[in-house]
Amino acid sequence: MTQTLLETTDLTVRFGGHVAVDHVTCAFRAGELTAIVGPNGAGKTTYFNLISGQIGASAGSVRLLGQDITRMGVARRCAMGLGRAFQLTNLFPALSVLENVRLVIQARRGKGFNLFSIAASHVEMTTAALAVLERVKLGALRDQKVSELSHGNQRKLEVAMLIALDPQVYMFDEPTAGMSVDEAPVVLDLIAELKHDSDRTILLVEHKMDVIAKLADRIIVLHNGALVADGPPAEVIASDVVQKVYMGREIADV
Repeated sequence: MTQTLLETTDLTVRFGGHVAVDHVTCAFRAGELTAIVGPNGAGKTTYFNLISGQIGASAGSVRLLGQDITRMGVARRCAMGLGRAFQLTNLFPALSVLENVRLVIQARRGKGFNLFSIAASHVEMTTAALAVLERVKLGALRDQKVSELSHGNQRKLEVAMLIALDPQVYMFDEPTAGMSVDEAPVVLDLIAELKHDSDRTILLVEHKMDVIAKLADRIIVLHNGALVADGPPAEVIASDVVQKVYMGREIADV
């Protein structure tokens, strides 16, 4: 039986009287890419924030590799193997492209984020960082400051940093948002490549159904914070629930 790496049980968050995520129970298995879809305001990014620890749950739980991480902070969850690429870039703008990736590798190896400790003598970490940059087609920009990169290249660097983190669970929140037609395939090909690792799982929030149909092994649908559909892509996309959600009509008795 395929191992469950991540699961949420009755996960809920309320902001005042508004329930943004409503008792969502879902398990994510190794070797599987799950796309999380739904209309604007459905609770997709909030669900991501609950899983990654950006916000605290009002009720319910999150478990990673069988351990309850519901009350853990972002850094602790990251150290346990939960990695997230943010919809808005979260980089070190004053540092070079190479330094950004090298810092992540250094932190992953338990050496912290002290830039001065990663001198040129740390050949192994530099080599590993360069290998990751080549994967995302950023090797030629290794010495450029992040603040000087185009938006698309910043998004690619963000994916590079997530790969360098080497998590058990990859979380991508609209990874191609703002990218040009030429830039997006690089990131999508990388995500497709990551799928080949049967020991990891990938969560993907995405609006583009063509991307979802190509990459996803499974789709879950959120609507008004609740889980309303879960299954294989073709089956879910064709379901009445999804058709109604995306047509903007009311859903009754779901």
